[in-house]
Amino acid sequence: MSRTVLMGVSLAVAMAAPCWAEAEPPAPVTVQDNMNVEFDYTLTVDGAVVESTEGKQPMRYAHGKQQIVPGLERQLVGLRVGETKEIAVSPEEGYGQFDPAALIEVDKAQLPADVSPAAGMVLRGANSEGQLFRATIKEVKDAIVILDLNHPLAGKTLAFKVTITSVTSAATP
Repeated sequence: MSRTVLMGVSLAVAMAAPCWAEAEPPAPVTVQDNMNVEFDYTLTVDGAVVESTEGKQPMRYAHGKQQIVPGLERQLVGLRVGETKEIAVSPEEGYGQFDPAALIEVDKAQLPADVSPAAGMVLRGANSEGQLFRATIKEVKDAIVILDLNHPLAGKTLAFKVTITSVTSAATP
């Protein structure tokens, strides 16, 4: 056989059995640092619904940037779009323990003149350094009011039901 014929046979065999690599499907995008995440949620505390995105826009945040409570952010890692998870967040990883030192007495005269203080009323203001604060009137006495500067959910276990709706790279516009 001639050399030309053998080369033609080799070429024909190579062409008859093409070799191509199958592309691996891309790994599903998961919640991790430097990802923009959107999720629907219902927050329940002591058996009562406190907040929900039902009928509203999903919650949006940048993962790893401490924009949501630490315990929730930590437990969202690894979830993919469409996944639902029930998450319990302890007070230590939520809004902290209730701090009795955050109950302060304020002279009624220090309140704005248009405020008629009542237990349960929420006040917003700024301290002497300009930091904004939220306080709930715990009790009203003759000349003073007792303000609670704790977050309203301090000391509470937070029960979230979360469904991931979007996960994209933070570099994506």
